[in-house]
Amino acid sequence: MSLWTRIADALSALRKGETLAAVLERLRTPPERSVAFAIAVIGLGAKMAKADGQVTRDEVTAFRQVFTIPPQEEKNAARVFNLARQDVTGYEDYARRIATMFDGDHEVLIDLMEGLFHIAMADGTYHPKEDDFLARTAGIFGLSDSCFRSIRTRFVPDAQPDPYDVLGVTPEMSLDEIRSHWRARVRETHPDRMLARGVPEEAVKLAEKRLVALNEAWDEISGNRAA
Repeated sequence: MSLWTRIADALSALRKGETLAAVLERLRTPPERSVAFAIAVIGLGAKMAKADGQVTRDEVTAFRQVFTIPPQEEKNAARVFNLARQDVTGYEDYARRIATMFDGDHEVLIDLMEGLFHIAMADGTYHPKEDDFLARTAGIFGLSDSCFRSIRTRFVPDAQPDPYDVLGVTPEMSLDEIRSHWRARVRETHPDRMLARGVPEEAVKLAEKRLVALNEAWDEISGNRAA
């Protein structure tokens, strides 16, 4: 059974007057966590897409880039998007429910934030209201300011990325400490690790951008220290 068929089944269980956020609370354990992850990214993404005052074709198309959506499953994906957009639940309450559902799982919440950043940057512009939305969401998820900066640096091309921010380390740390942190981040980016924590296979490609950025940051820091 495909991810999107399972999503359709979850949505068919919606009771009258029930919100999309309430559905997430019934999807806490594997294999349903992958369904919950997809609904969470699309649901929060739909709310964020209106943060800058408009929903563009690029932002809608971005869902196709985050997830592999077969043509025959487009209606199921669109239904999630539209339900979230129409849901009266505010995004902050929605984010709190998601944080509770993943029970402080730091890595999967980072995965989710990366999906949201990908959607935010789909139209080539990072709007201040999108930044506020994402910063508030990251805070609700319990992610630190440095973690948020690390994710934003990898996605928003407004300045040369600081390699220390990318790795979530500081210049005061020894090279061995930074190497250990880099290796840990690379391990957590492995597709098998992502699948194990509930990221659907259709969204594992989110790791590609992260892995490239992590390796480039390590190369820059280690190269500068060796010079």
